[in-house]
Formats: sequence, structure tokens, C-alpha cells
Amino acid sequence: MKRFEIYSGIPGGVFDPDAKENQIEELQKKTLDPNFWNSREQAESVMQDLNDLNDLMGPWKQMKQDLEELEEYLELVAEEGEAEAYGEEISQRLQELQETYRTIRSASLLDGKFDKNGAYFTIHSGAGGTEACDWVQMLLRMYLRWAEKKQCRAQTLDLLEAEGGIKSVTLQITGNFVYGLLKGEAGIHRLVRISPFDSNKRRHTSFASVHVSPVIDEEIAFEIRSEDIKVDTYRASGAGGQHVNTTDSAVRITHLETGIVVQCQNERSQHKNRATAMKMLASKLYEHHEQKMEEERAKHSIEKKGISWGNQIRSYVFHPYTMVKDHRTGEQTGNISAVMDGDIDAFIEACLIWKWEQEHV
Repeated sequence: MKRFEIYSGIPGGVFDPDAKENQIEELQKKTLDPNFWNSREQAESVMQDLNDLNDLMGPWKQMKQDLEELEEYLELVAEEGEAEAYGEEISQRLQELQETYRTIRSASLLDGKFDKNGAYFTIHSGAGGTEACDWVQMLLRMYLRWAEKKQCRAQTLDLLEAEGGIKSVTLQITGNFVYGLLKGEAGIHRLVRISPFDSNKRRHTSFASVHVSPVIDEEIAFEIRSEDIKVDTYRASGAGGQHVNTTDSAVRITHLETGIVVQCQNERSQHKNRATAMKMLASKLYEHHEQKMEEERAKHSIEKKGISWGNQIRSYVFHPYTMVKDHRTGEQTGNISAVMDGDIDAFIEACLIWKWEQEHV
């Protein structure tokens, strides 16, 4: 198993199959206890953990077996003096196994409390006026393409259109580990390009901010009292059908202490929009709490101090060269077209590893 550690980029490796096998063994012992089902909630939690570990270890075992078979195959063709003839085939198969390992490694890093959940995903335009609104629209397309490739469902909860594009948009993205994968996308995204809105073809810089919080269906620790919030209703605007403009069905909720604002306008019913907005508020309050805790943990870390919400995390440069670069991890690519078509897995994986390093190295 040592052979896989070279792919992790982290001393000692990220994915520890032996430790996970031990966890599976311990959980299986618990299921054999005659009193195991006395507490249904606890038993279901153990079974869920066991299923998750088995889902993770299944591909690992298959990959290990495939690699052993590939090694045997390589030895066979080498003995027959045909290694060069089959080199391309073997190299391609090895690359496939490396990609499989990358997927397993990423999954092993998604162990946060709500990493398995869906996510509320908001994009706001920043400095740049019309340019920034167009940039939000471009980012929205990028993330929708990513969700489509991952076979995730994306629902628009709130959309504020503006000249040249979109002022802000909030999505609910549903799928396995969506929050865990996308939480590293939170931050400021910077665009540099020749403006299509500038007749003089000058280079412009635009900014957009991304906020990500988990969809939390279960009861959470934040009690939201009626006196802690301000609720406004208004007529919905933008896409959504004729009915959205006939009544004050859209809902905006402001949490007075933190200043957090959520909006929802995708349903006909004000009651349904309010219920959805309350879930969004609970989610954002949880994320706000986590951010405060992270800031406390980061006080003694110079590296962490400089990389937090509100700071530029990634640049997308269309001119005078093409490059997308993440300023936290150093991950970059010149294939900006692929990135804008939703090919951002390399950046997501690099961020997961970076966060792991911050916590463990």
C-alpha cells in the first residue's frame, strides 16, 4: 500500500486503508451486541457510518486488485520482451488507476459533520459594475455545468438580474457530498479580460463573491427566535413564470444580531418561501459560527490569517494570457475554457488537501 502514498503529496499519505479497516471491524462488533437496536437512533448512526466506510473501501480494494493484476501483466510482457510494445496501454491503465485513487482520496477527506449534505450556494457581484454582473453569470454557468457533470440537482432559490447579467443568485444544489466538495469555493473570484462592453477593448478586472453553507434538514443547535429576525415580503422579479409577480410571495429574512440576510422567491406560496428562507438562515448561522471558530483557531497561524472569507482565492485570466490560478493551493491551468465548462475538480481536490495540511501538518 506504500505505492499509493506518492500520489497524495502529503507525508504519510491521506488515505489510510488499514485504519479504516479497523474502524469497520469495530463497528461490526457493535452490530453484534444483543442490545444494539435498543437505541434506534444510535444504531442507525452506526449502520450509516459502516455503510459509508464500506462504500469507500470497496473501490479501494478493487483498485488494489487491479494494480496487482497490472503489475503481474507488466512482469509477463517484460519477460516476453514486449514491454515497449505494450507501454502505452500500461501507461494509460496506470493513469486510470491514479484517477481512481484521487477520487478515493478526496472522499476520505470529506469527513466534516455536514460534508455529505447538499449546499446553499450564493454568488454576489462585486466591484466592476456591469462587468461584475456578467462575471456572476459566467460563474453561475460554470457551477451549473459542474453540478450537471456530477449528476446533482440545482434549483434556483433567488435571482436578482441586472444590466449585463446577474447581481446575485442563490442555488440549492442537491447530491452526495456537495457541501464537502464546494465549501472550498467560498471566497472572492477575480476575472481579468478584455471587456466585451468596452468599445475601446480595454482590459477590465471584475470580482464576485461565493458563499457556501450546508443544507441542514435535521434540528440544529441554533434557536432562531421571532424577536431575533426581521421578515420582509415583496413581489418576486425575474424568471419564474407570470405568477411570481402577482402577489407579495417573495420573502427576505434578516438576522438582526449577525446581519445575515437570506431571500427566497422560487415558490408561489409565501409560506413555502418563508420555510425555505428559515432553513437557509439556520444553515448560514451554522456556517457563521464555524467561521468564527476557525478565526479563533487561526489566530496563531500566519498562513491561515491571510486566507479567510473576504479574501481573493482564485483568479481567472483571459488576457494577456490564459490561466486560472488558486492563490491558496497554487493549483493552476491554462485551459480556461475547460474550467468555465465546469472542469474544476482539480481545484476542489487541491483545496481539500490544502485544508487537510492546515489541520494536520
